[in-house]
Amino acid sequence: MSALETFRTETRAWLEANSPASMRTPMAEGDIVWGGRKAKFPNADAKLWLERMAERGWTAPTWPRDYGGGGLTREEAQVLEQELRRIHARPALSSFGVWMLGPVLLEYASEEQKREHLPKIVRGEIRWCQGYSEPGAGSDLAGLQTRCEDKGDHYLINGQKVWTSYANHADMCFCLVRTDPTKKHEGISFILIDMTWPGVDARPIQLISGSSPFCETFFTDVKAPKANLVGRVGGGWEIAKRLLQYERMNISASGFGGGAGPQLIDLAQRYVGVKDGRLVDADLRARIARQSMYERAFGLTVRRSTEQAKAGSDVGPATSIIKYAAAKMNQNRTELQVEALGYQGLGWEGEGFTPEETLATRSFLRAKGNSIEGGTSEVNLNVVAKRVLGLRDHQ
Repeated sequence: MSALETFRTETRAWLEANSPASMRTPMAEGDIVWGGRKAKFPNADAKLWLERMAERGWTAPTWPRDYGGGGLTREEAQVLEQELRRIHARPALSSFGVWMLGPVLLEYASEEQKREHLPKIVRGEIRWCQGYSEPGAGSDLAGLQTRCEDKGDHYLINGQKVWTSYANHADMCFCLVRTDPTKKHEGISFILIDMTWPGVDARPIQLISGSSPFCETFFTDVKAPKANLVGRVGGGWEIAKRLLQYERMNISASGFGGGAGPQLIDLAQRYVGVKDGRLVDADLRARIARQSMYERAFGLTVRRSTEQAKAGSDVGPATSIIKYAAAKMNQNRTELQVEALGYQGLGWEGEGFTPEETLATRSFLRAKGNSIEGGTSEVNLNVVAKRVLGLRDHQ
């Protein structure tokens, strides 16, 4: 038996013994475990599952063991992922720290910063949010104006961020700030901010879907230790671009909460009806078939790109392609879901609609933001045009 086969056998046995039965069931809204100082667990099993996975470092399986990670090889991590899928295990931890911040800390942070923050991310002790977009710096992120002034023994931060996901629940924020107002890209730095510090104020933004995952975040005379600056002064733009690659890849890999190919088919069969083993609405049947094929091809593309990234290849432009495709895919999927529901897809609340039906309606509205968050579709298409197709700006 090869070493990898031995690892698979041992991993399968450990998962069977340590993954609670309730963590092998489909997730409902609100079941996601984000971790953090104010962590809310849907039940005791979710807390236990996180503790057990974190103890092995398997919430960040390829990170070095020195920083709390699993220390697994790329091949071992793939086996772990396969075995988790085999038992339909829920993610033990969903974390911006794992998806975005951790990888750039491994690349750019000091040794002290790595040892301070990475183990806490792995264990889910700190919940992070991302301070990037501003009211006047969305698509043109490098136009940000949040000031970070050097006051000798500390930095003084003043400004505003917007669309800060879950800032009102986060413990810490990784943030882009302007340390030099005379330069654009070279005047940006990357700093870590504690959301409990005086002067930090996060205010939820109500969305059309009825939820408030985004916030406006204000910084008023916020004092930050110099030890919280990651990388060099003026080196934030390089870190920001790297982090955006991880963000777009992970947003895309999640399918914006998708994976609903079989669910969509089941929904249509129940609400539209089946005759002779086929959906009675031929046009809807054809569009659902195209959607399912698209999702299958998309999943394989993401897997290939992920493997290339793990092997050290630069997948920068590919993340823009995948992010754009993921946004369209989820918007088409949620529209098909509402169409399949018919009149039951028009509900918002009340006894006449099931939770599944109202969730589909809200998901349809929420999906409108997919082409904005994590880099707008227009900006991603520009990246593809310039960096993949080699097109030039029209003069």
